[in-house]
Amino acid sequence: MYILGISAFYHDAAAALLKDGELIACAQEERFSRRKHDPAMPVRAVAFCLEQAGITAADLDYLVFYEKPLRKFERLLSTQVANFPRSIRSFPRAMFTWLSNKLWIRTTLCNTFGVPVEKILFTEHHQSHAASAFLCSPYDEAAVLVMDGVGEWATTSLYHGYSTPEARLKPLGEIAFPHSLGLLYSAITAYLGFEVNEGEYKVMGMAPYGRPRYVEEVEKLIRRQSNGFYQLDMDYFCYHYHPEKSYTDKLEALLGPAREPHARFVTAATGIGPDEEPASREELERNQRFADIAASVQRVTEEVMLDIVRELHQQTGATRLCMAGGVALNSVANGRIVREGPFREVFVQPAAGDAGGALGAALYVHHAVLGNARKFVFDRSDWGADLTLPQVEGFLRDCRVQYQRFDDDGTMLDEVADLLSEGKVIGWCQGRFEWGPRALGNRSIIADPRDASMKDRVNRTIKFREPFRPFAPAVLSERANEFFDLDRFGGEGDPSRFMLMTAQVRDDRRQLVQATTHEDGSSRMQRVERAANPRYYGLIERFGSLTGVPVLLNTSFNLKGEPIVNTPLEAYATFQRSELDALVMDRCLVRRKHTTGG
Repeated sequence: MYILGISAFYHDAAAALLKDGELIACAQEERFSRRKHDPAMPVRAVAFCLEQAGITAADLDYLVFYEKPLRKFERLLSTQVANFPRSIRSFPRAMFTWLSNKLWIRTTLCNTFGVPVEKILFTEHHQSHAASAFLCSPYDEAAVLVMDGVGEWATTSLYHGYSTPEARLKPLGEIAFPHSLGLLYSAITAYLGFEVNEGEYKVMGMAPYGRPRYVEEVEKLIRRQSNGFYQLDMDYFCYHYHPEKSYTDKLEALLGPAREPHARFVTAATGIGPDEEPASREELERNQRFADIAASVQRVTEEVMLDIVRELHQQTGATRLCMAGGVALNSVANGRIVREGPFREVFVQPAAGDAGGALGAALYVHHAVLGNARKFVFDRSDWGADLTLPQVEGFLRDCRVQYQRFDDDGTMLDEVADLLSEGKVIGWCQGRFEWGPRALGNRSIIADPRDASMKDRVNRTIKFREPFRPFAPAVLSERANEFFDLDRFGGEGDPSRFMLMTAQVRDDRRQLVQATTHEDGSSRMQRVERAANPRYYGLIERFGSLTGVPVLLNTSFNLKGEPIVNTPLEAYATFQRSELDALVMDRCLVRRKHTTGG
């Protein structure tokens, strides 16, 4: 039985294909279209998934869309009417968008993929998220928490997941729009001058440079209840009726003037690049206020999530927790949930945002609707398009690029480890690309974590992004506890395998991993297991033998504003447009001085 799940039309459109309940392939559309967070119908991602299975759309038993458009339209329409006349500017735009394409998704799916109408099903948005977390987790029973901006109506949902006698997700409660922790965080993201649905990571990166001095003010935005639930004070927000803004003047009266979107963020702690203008005292003070606000909203977000997690534990008595939804990508909050929460183990869906809904929709139908037993566990991330040695060599020869081809992995890994130990920054492409927003050793930029200046170099001259953005350390699994405080971490679903939580770097190891240690002493680390990624594990192992530090600086292989690379052409083009020292694709090495060919 083949079931294809699809998410589309908001952001991070994606496709995922199951065969008899086992995952065959899944990918976001952006990796093929090269439009970051592409929301369009994932035609290319679907074609890829079908190709991986060797089938056509005619062979599908079901095509499942990750939410129910009519219910979402109901929310949009009723919200617009309830907020009239304030919504008068957004109403025509919203109606045009929905009545022109979003409302007729069943017909669009039929016409686009040639699938008969009786094979097309719909799940609820939060059902898809919950299924994406629980139904591929390693747990037979678990509490399930979904938190995001908004689905049809729900913004926060609680479930109890069971596998016997049949797989099901029992709803326990929800918080409905417009009250949304995810939209509160997004509103502050916009207030701090970053793009919504993209800049939330920047707020997390900014927060450690500040102190949570504005917690009292941020708590005025949200009314926390004794049962872990919450409501927002909507006087501070306008995302429910305004076509462009997400917060009102009252928010600026509370927190001060908003940050200009293109202003540089520089504080005494971030430092200033060698080619930058010195910062005035006024600029430093202004940016310190923004950092303090970021720290405050991050702290309140963590506390609200902990409240809900404790309530969920009390209701279910479960010892394990599964999480999905865009808020579940808040790795700092996830770290606190693991350390301070009541659950023994935690699993977070690697593509926790809307992309993951494609996988969840397919899983929900296979198990909860059709009643099939569970057997698939999400224990690796490489489910995207492959990058093979013949493909790489064909591209390099056609483009007349000089390269070194290694006959075996061992020799290649020794050479790359030597380059890294000499301070070289390398683009690293191996195998199938990863599912979700994290690069986990298949489409990564890697470097030596020991050199503190490496962080600034990679940010400024290679990624071309803000200098305060942190990098992740990738560490050998069995040696992770030597470098990071992981006393409460572990278990089958450990989120550190997918770089989905932060941990504190041990005090006596910080000098050894300076480039991957954030301002507050934390790191969003990744435990690399030999079985899951033997080639990447082997590289870190060899680097550890050379340096005594079995850790690499790891960041996604892309430039600012672009999706992570997929093909040899994209990898080579990114290499050429940055100051990477070398590019490794499968067992081929391209060095900077040899890139002109002849």
